[in-house]
Amino acid sequence: MFVAPEIELVRRTARERYTAEQVREALDRMARQIAADLARKRPLVIAVMHGGAFAAVEVCKRFDFAYEFDYVHVGRYGAGLTGGELTWIVRPKATFRDRAVLLVEDVVDRGLTLTAVQAEIDQIGVAELCTAVLVRKASYPGDPRPRVDYVGLETGSEYLFGCGMDYKGYWRNLPSLFAVEESASGSAS
Repeated sequence: MFVAPEIELVRRTARERYTAEQVREALDRMARQIAADLARKRPLVIAVMHGGAFAAVEVCKRFDFAYEFDYVHVGRYGAGLTGGELTWIVRPKATFRDRAVLLVEDVVDRGLTLTAVQAEIDQIGVAELCTAVLVRKASYPGDPRPRVDYVGLETGSEYLFGCGMDYKGYWRNLPSLFAVEESASGSAS
């Protein structure tokens, strides 16, 4: 399979923003916080696909209590580096009603996707909605941010990949979190 040279160049020139150990520590901390709040509620954990699947699975591996797992699938980026129009692929289900729900996302930037997912889930009528994100980027002046109850790591506005986050569909599998160097992609933000 042919992989564009740009994809390899971005990986070679990227700056490691958080090591695999730092990511593990953040996931451990998040899992402890979530367990303290939700363990007795037998929550429904919902991954926001694609990137949120990594964070959701990693957090869930640390739980020693009963929970159910599901997902929603919404996209804004496709193979691009900037968000576009929100597209629902799999919407929240009516079976979420009256449940304690933990929504897990990989990253919150401006928060448009997470805000939309939270609104859809709220319309169903869940008993409680908590949100966890592996990475919260710096906020932008004037942008409303969604509520996030559990945050693993904080970063600036750089474009990130690894730990479920991708660069044009690649590199989600990396255990460390990397920042794209502007010169490598030419258009990353």
